[in-house]
Amino acid sequence: MKKIDRRPLVLIVIEGLGHSNSHEGNAVALAHTPFYDEIRQNYPFTLLKASGEDVGLPKDSPGDAQVGYMNIGAGRIVKTDIMRIKQHIENGRFYENKVLIEAMQKATTSSLHLVGLLSNAEVHSSQEVLFALLRMAKNHGVTNVFVHGILDGKDVPIRTADAFVEAVEVKMTEIQIGKIATLCGRYYAMDKDENWELTARVYTMLVYSEGERIKDAVTAVRRSFLRGISDEYIRPIVLEDEEGNPIGSIKDGDVVIFFNHRGDGMRQLVRALLRDELHTNRPATHMVCLTEYDENLSLPVAFPKEPHQNVLAEVFSNYNIKNCRIAEGDKIHFVSDFFNVGFKADDERRVIIPAVKNYMLAPEMASFKITDAVLQRIEADEEDVFIVDFSAPDVLASSGDLQRTIESIQFVDTCIGAIVKRVLQIDGVVVLTSTHGHCEELLTFNGKNPAITSFNKVPFHLIDKRSNGIKLREEGSLRDVAPTILGILGISKPDEMTGEDLRENV
Repeated sequence: MKKIDRRPLVLIVIEGLGHSNSHEGNAVALAHTPFYDEIRQNYPFTLLKASGEDVGLPKDSPGDAQVGYMNIGAGRIVKTDIMRIKQHIENGRFYENKVLIEAMQKATTSSLHLVGLLSNAEVHSSQEVLFALLRMAKNHGVTNVFVHGILDGKDVPIRTADAFVEAVEVKMTEIQIGKIATLCGRYYAMDKDENWELTARVYTMLVYSEGERIKDAVTAVRRSFLRGISDEYIRPIVLEDEEGNPIGSIKDGDVVIFFNHRGDGMRQLVRALLRDELHTNRPATHMVCLTEYDENLSLPVAFPKEPHQNVLAEVFSNYNIKNCRIAEGDKIHFVSDFFNVGFKADDERRVIIPAVKNYMLAPEMASFKITDAVLQRIEADEEDVFIVDFSAPDVLASSGDLQRTIESIQFVDTCIGAIVKRVLQIDGVVVLTSTHGHCEELLTFNGKNPAITSFNKVPFHLIDKRSNGIKLREEGSLRDVAPTILGILGISKPDEMTGEDLRENV
């Protein structure tokens, strides 16, 4: 086996760090970032495409963290789950899916509950999937179908939830099946940071019909707007019939299909509803996940992950390259599961830093603790490669608070300065990039929600004392990160990787 370069290599991913020549609303340009500026001036730099078809998304879709990590880790454009599922809907194979057929057949003697985000952003869910499930239920003779809608307002403009609810009602009337049973904002239903008190409110809404009672779904949403409550923060709402009875709570024997294609926002809710030997009081239901939300859930999955051979994690394993993944809270899944693109890695260490409870009060989030963990693992000298996620800038950008986002970037700048300084002292290499743009475009023009990410390119920096004379090519994309890392390590990229080493003259 070819001898590889065992110098420490740190891949730093700063989520939401895009590039824009405009200064207005550009938190990246407005922030005071002496360390980042020094890196930009003294080391090889280029910009990478990180949105649309360049990362396996529809042409008009901005990038996001999950897709970004998959492309970085795979070294190729990865067809996203939603693109694959929509293709199955178009060619009819969706309706032949054995897992979904089994669920529909079970539901003919009980009730079918469809749980997911009502949105057309296709970041977490797709209206097309929900509508296809409704048509499938109709074709299989399911009579009791209930939609439990989660309201967005984050990946789409705010105060649009009523339109999405109305669109579902129109489609159900057209297909002649289904009723909306409950509604609530994603702040409650899609918590990712183990705020179980939020998940509990959704559980009691679904199972015990606890929430604001009302007969009309659109009216319920608009009343929340009038109270100053936007889409994602709308509290649990339970729809009732003319007699005042709940439209459809989840009961023993029912079938539940979670139709989000992205799992990170659904894991907690699924776990809350899962009946096991420790939670025998929960409804005994047949539950199905559209995609694999968590390999430990042991639930039927309609669209399992497609295998990808020779992704970066597999190459690390083949060459016995010990690697460590470090991230805050739920972001550990991004630097591990999404980065690995389905490869089951046995030789990686995961360091999970507890997430902060209120990021508006702590715009640095856990950045300094992440930095401490990185420096500790480097000093331990037990791993060769470190993959580090800083998500604070992207999270703060989602709030729309320009000043807080600037502060977050400045905190992270201090952190990367400390990491880079130590890595260079031991003759190591730092690769710094991002998964998608966001912080550089915080203007809320034409009703744009600040939580919506951008189409902009992202930076790529090669920080290495041996990088003198190295030039990075232009017009690359995120799929080129893995081949570049392998090139730095002295490893030939596998044939399956369609990306190329960004270094032109090595």
